[in-house]
Amino acid sequence: MSQNAEATVEITHEVGLHARPSVKFTKLAKTFPAAVEMAMAPDGPWFDAKSIVKVMAAKAPKGTMLHLRASGDRAREAVEALVALVERDFDEGEAHVRSA
Repeated sequence: MSQNAEATVEITHEVGLHARPSVKFTKLAKTFPAAVEMAMAPDGPWFDAKSIVKVMAAKAPKGTMLHLRASGDRAREAVEALVALVERDFDEGEAHVRSA
C-alpha cells in the first residue's frame, strides 16, 4: 500500500546540516523504500533526501525549517524517523552519544 507523508522540522543543531549530520540523515533516508525529498521552503525546490551531495549542498544552517515529504512504502515511517533524527540534533548532543 502506497503512502504519502510530510512534515516540517526546525534544525536546532548548532552548525546546522553540515557533513556529519548530512551523512546520518541520508543514511537513515536510504533505509526506507519510500522516495524521500526535502526542501528549505514549503514550495521547494525539492531534492532527493537520499543524495549526500544534494543534502550537503543545501547548507541548511541552525534555525532552518526543513520540509520533508515521502511517498511509497513506509513513507510515514521514513518522515517520522527523519524528523526524530533532526529533533535529536543528529545524535550529536553534548555527550556525543552514539546510537546503535
